[in-house]
Amino acid sequence: MSREQRGPNEKLGAVLALAGISNAGLARRVNDLGAQRGLTLRYDKTSVARWVSKGMVPQGAAPHLIAAAIGQKLGRPVPLHEIGLADADPAPEVGLAFPRDVGQAVKSATELYRLDLAGRRAGSGGIWQSLAGSFAVSAYATPASRWLITPADSSVARDVGPGEGSGAPLKVGHSDVQKLREAAEDARRWDSKYGGGDWRSSMVPECLRVEAAPLLLGSYSDEVGRALFGASAELTRLAGWMAFDTGQQEAAQRYYIQALRLARAAADVPLGGYVLASMSLQATYRGFGDEGVDLAQAALERNRGLATARTMSFFRLVEARAHARAGDAQAAGGALKAAESWLERARPGDNDPSWLGFYSYDRFAADAAECYRDLKAPRQVRRFTEQALSKPTEEFVRSHGLRLVVSAVAELESGNLDAACEQGVRAVEVAGRISSARTTEYVKDLLHRLEPYGDEPRVVELRERARPLLMAPA
Repeated sequence: MSREQRGPNEKLGAVLALAGISNAGLARRVNDLGAQRGLTLRYDKTSVARWVSKGMVPQGAAPHLIAAAIGQKLGRPVPLHEIGLADADPAPEVGLAFPRDVGQAVKSATELYRLDLAGRRAGSGGIWQSLAGSFAVSAYATPASRWLITPADSSVARDVGPGEGSGAPLKVGHSDVQKLREAAEDARRWDSKYGGGDWRSSMVPECLRVEAAPLLLGSYSDEVGRALFGASAELTRLAGWMAFDTGQQEAAQRYYIQALRLARAAADVPLGGYVLASMSLQATYRGFGDEGVDLAQAALERNRGLATARTMSFFRLVEARAHARAGDAQAAGGALKAAESWLERARPGDNDPSWLGFYSYDRFAADAAECYRDLKAPRQVRRFTEQALSKPTEEFVRSHGLRLVVSAVAELESGNLDAACEQGVRAVEVAGRISSARTTEYVKDLLHRLEPYGDEPRVVELRERARPLLMAPA
């Protein structure tokens, strides 16, 4: 359905011309983005012509899908007002701001928390459905540069007067902050073991809305405030990581930006680096290797002389992942060597942050294997994957599944079809026990690589075993 504006939508026509998108091309892109979110859309070139020449405004999520489709072609976010659709049903660009003022930072984060819940209650994707396909790696440029210039606010103390909120002002203490930290620790465990889509993991956005938001809007000293912002940043980064794992890239991006801003308010430079590393992994996963390198190097730059050896090792490992995706074997090898060197310097008594508890030599080996997979060096992939799979992984089930798929790819590229299928079967078994769109995508990639061997009995068996996984709802 559509409603009519007054006269042609010249803004939309101009931006389409700038992006080099035809009417038929835009219709196809919008339909495809809708399909990614379970929407059946049947727009065609005539529909687009009506939007441009008659000023018709499509209803529901369509205006936001139009903006997302054009934004993908231009490589940047496209706000609705730029395409003459500002009066469409609202889906604010919430969560993309990185305010300089700490009060505005609180407002930006808490708005995101509230909007996520509204989306969940809407029943069919809510706000994230409207933002389908709106991930743009360029949205990370301003947050990263502002964090590099000023990684800490001068003061975050907040005093809420009696007339500034409903009821008595909330006085925040260290015990309130500790509850958030415990929630983050629990969420990390569930996420690693069951995937970002597990119902226990998905309680994180609810915790942000119900627990973190009222605290951030309360009264606190500078000391308590720093701790509060740090705990909230951890939870917000976790919400982003879980959204990333379940394929909600647009939601993940907004959580990451707010997590970085909260880490700046906490004056926690290593935590800010960890958020930037998460941004880098997302950019790399989406195919933006060069941007992934920039984000990883931003994490490294501010942490020189501050972060522990294990933390610096992880940042260099993330940098290596991005170099490998960008196809730079020499840079990737150098970053891997530096990551291993930093890891060898780590000692049990080091004051490593709690959020780095997952990182050991096993994880280093697993990511090194993925680097060499991207660089098409199967012998190195096999060497590191064997090390990554050498220990039991009851705590990190998802990671184990991903490693099995990488191992299968290495075996296939080495000409060992039977071994590839054997590892693939094990990976499918693990993937079936967790809720992780990322793991499913890895399995799909393996099956795609096996298509030339489609009639082989072991491949047919693997495909059949994977069928329930691939048919499961997202």
